[in-house]
Amino acid sequence: MSPLCFRLEKYIEIIFCLYIRMLQPYFKQSLLEVGIDEAGRGCLFGPVCVAGVVWSPDIDDPRLELIQDSKKLSEKKRQIAKEFILESAVAWSVQFVSSEEIDQTNILKATMAGMHRCIDEIREQMEVDLLLIDGDKFKLYTDENLEPIDHRCIIGGDNTYQSIAAASILAKTFRDESIVNLCQSRPELLDYDIHNNKGYGTKKHMDRLKEKGPVVGHRFSFKPCYPIQN
Repeated sequence: MSPLCFRLEKYIEIIFCLYIRMLQPYFKQSLLEVGIDEAGRGCLFGPVCVAGVVWSPDIDDPRLELIQDSKKLSEKKRQIAKEFILESAVAWSVQFVSSEEIDQTNILKATMAGMHRCIDEIREQMEVDLLLIDGDKFKLYTDENLEPIDHRCIIGGDNTYQSIAAASILAKTFRDESIVNLCQSRPELLDYDIHNNKGYGTKKHMDRLKEKGPVVGHRFSFKPCYPIQN
């Protein structure tokens, strides 16, 4: 094989490996890390759901390819990934922050509160060294001695680190299931198509809000959910 052909073959091999590579298993191998992400922050209805996951870099399982940004997975694959995460994670936590709490504070503060509750629950099981946050905002977390725990905000983190991707999958699947269960007990929500849109502002959802106004569970502090003025 000529040197040129050899270099070309190696180049193709590198590109292929980069294309199929899985997400990074850790930020720093020596640290115990918690990946944190949320689902439902931009919704008009229902809670925001926050999840935290401590993920082992030593997991060797074909399902590992499913650990990626939840938005890239079909509903069926998300469910498979969810079960894999629950059985394989070193630790995990899922927290719901209600629409009432969102209205009382605001969506950013409510999301930060949910993140801190996840960390609290995981720290009941183990001490952690580093918090990996999806996005660009986080409220400093301190332990019982008021010592801060180091954190990194990572834009696109659910497409970079396995722990954040796993958290994104738990947040999405747990929230979707809670919305579907709520719709089964509250048939009036079907008229807003909540069982399909999961609380996001689709055209049908927005049209019903304009026609009928919001109901319990809507985020009344969000402009599209302001009560109709008679």
